[in-house]
Amino acid sequence: MLSVDNIRVDFGGTNLFHDVSFIVNKKDRIALVGKNGAGKSTLLKIIAGIQSPSEGTVSRPKDFTVGYLPQVMNHADGRTVYGEAELAFAHIHEMEAKLERMNNELAERTDYDSEEYHTLIEDYTHLNEQYTMMGGSHYEAEIERALMGLGFRRSDFTRPTKEFSGGWRMRIELAKLLLQHPDILLLDEPTNHLDIESIQWLEQFLARSGNAVLLVSHDRAFLNAVTNRTIELSCGISFDYKLPYDKFMEARKERREQQIRAYENQQKEIADIKEFIERFRYKPTKAVQVQSRIKHLEKMVPIVIDEEDTSRLRLKFAPATRSGNYPIICNDVKKSFGNHTVFKNVNFTINRGEKVAFVGRNGEGKTTLVRCILGELGHDGEIVIGHNVEPAYFAQHEAQLLDENLTVFQTIDNVATGDIRLRIRDILGAFMFGGEASDKPVRVLSGGERSRLAMIRLLLRQMNLLILDEPTNHLDMQSKDVLKEAIRDFDGTVIVVSHDRQFLDGLVTKVYEFGDGRVREHLGGIYDYLAKKNASNINEALAQSRTPDKNTEEQKAANSNRLSYEAEKLLQKQRRKLEKQVEDDEKAINELEGAISALEALMSTAEGSTQENFTKYAALKKQLDDAVAQWETNMENLENLNQ
Repeated sequence: MLSVDNIRVDFGGTNLFHDVSFIVNKKDRIALVGKNGAGKSTLLKIIAGIQSPSEGTVSRPKDFTVGYLPQVMNHADGRTVYGEAELAFAHIHEMEAKLERMNNELAERTDYDSEEYHTLIEDYTHLNEQYTMMGGSHYEAEIERALMGLGFRRSDFTRPTKEFSGGWRMRIELAKLLLQHPDILLLDEPTNHLDIESIQWLEQFLARSGNAVLLVSHDRAFLNAVTNRTIELSCGISFDYKLPYDKFMEARKERREQQIRAYENQQKEIADIKEFIERFRYKPTKAVQVQSRIKHLEKMVPIVIDEEDTSRLRLKFAPATRSGNYPIICNDVKKSFGNHTVFKNVNFTINRGEKVAFVGRNGEGKTTLVRCILGELGHDGEIVIGHNVEPAYFAQHEAQLLDENLTVFQTIDNVATGDIRLRIRDILGAFMFGGEASDKPVRVLSGGERSRLAMIRLLLRQMNLLILDEPTNHLDMQSKDVLKEAIRDFDGTVIVVSHDRQFLDGLVTKVYEFGDGRVREHLGGIYDYLAKKNASNINEALAQSRTPDKNTEEQKAANSNRLSYEAEKLLQKQRRKLEKQVEDDEKAINELEGAISALEALMSTAEGSTQENFTKYAALKKQLDDAVAQWETNMENLENLNQ
């Protein structure tokens, strides 16, 4: 179906890989694996036709379609979520327009007995059959299923795409790609921006799809659920296993043991040959034998051992300074955006040295609570940060925030201080950025390499509270294991937001489950939590915790489905306008309250107790009363609109 023949890629004077050949058949679901920087993303780009190889070809049949989801992409603005996803059916709209033109022509013509008229009828009938077979009459339902499967609500359909974060916009692109039903799907880390429910939906979608899939992922459970074949890029060449991921790992272990034995035998043979050459180099009677061995040595192809990724990668966080006994205490914490309550009645205490997990579907407030703890978002209730707490935060998209114009070395040099600046090269070498790799521009790094670089920046910070939001995105299996070991050895307090149960296993001793506006505490590790729920995975556990609530946004969205599309569109526009006004009102109130507090402090002194300041104080109080009244009016209008 698709043939990759002797692909070679040279990058910056170095060979990335060579002689890569394989055939993709219909219904093949292939995992493309290899250590970070092995060239997985590059190979996908070549197959997609975005990048050209140094040598070799990619052959595909005529009219063969390829769908490609990169790790990072530029998003277009100007459409709604639904409108962007609908682009997958542009060909349907073209057929609709052509059918309409043909129908109008049939209605206008009167030469019913002519050959042209009968030909037009046949063309119309054939095109209409094609339209029906391609789902022209029910593609709207297909769009809805894909968007909702990937985590969108119906109320999101009419929102502009620019209102969504990069992760959510990647979901829109994924939905659009899946709806096109290409002959082969090329997916580069598709689960990085998905929650557990969306990953499960994607697994089921790909299992039902009759077309080929070639994907890169570091989610072991996802690979096992989806793939039936594994291609590994290692030592600059490809190894094709007709096995799913777990069985591939067993076969790979056996292959590496064979490599080691063959390497050792070859090294012994080389040593013996060199010894013979040195011993008899100057004896005329052995000249022919010496020359024969020299030629044999020159023709010998060195056996390369597939080195483990962890052979040089060693993570170690700096020793933590001692904080108070209770770094974080939450008392009746509540967070709302407009009329939407993300969570409420959050009460828990995290002790010094504890390692805890935040789990839950996307949108349930895990990252929001983290930002409240860090003081980045306002909230109701009380969050007490303990004595001498020094937090460090690794955000979900930390790797994407790196300056692409800097080199690897410059990125770390810009944040290093003191004596550590003398050891930058050593640190980079420990993270597999040694030698010329330290001079690479950030823009050419793979997703995994960027994540490692972002992790180095985090290591240079002094901290005793480490908060990691989806830290394993873009990291390969071995790097995840090394990071897990480093976190386990860290003597400070750790909060990990993750849906990767294998990463959390043996790492955390407490699980906080987010769902339905609540945060529930579960003592024990991740598998203790699953056992209490009688669930085999986090998704099943979260589904059990989901309780019907007539006031949830999903219910409101379902009720609003009775409205016409245009009415829903107008309603959403009014709602966004009021929410923006409420947000502006709250900002104005906060600024006025700050100004009044500062003026009160000034007026309490002898110098500040002037008539001018009293007059200014009265004016500020009047402005505050007006701002609060305006806020109350807008809030009332917003609540009425949402009823």
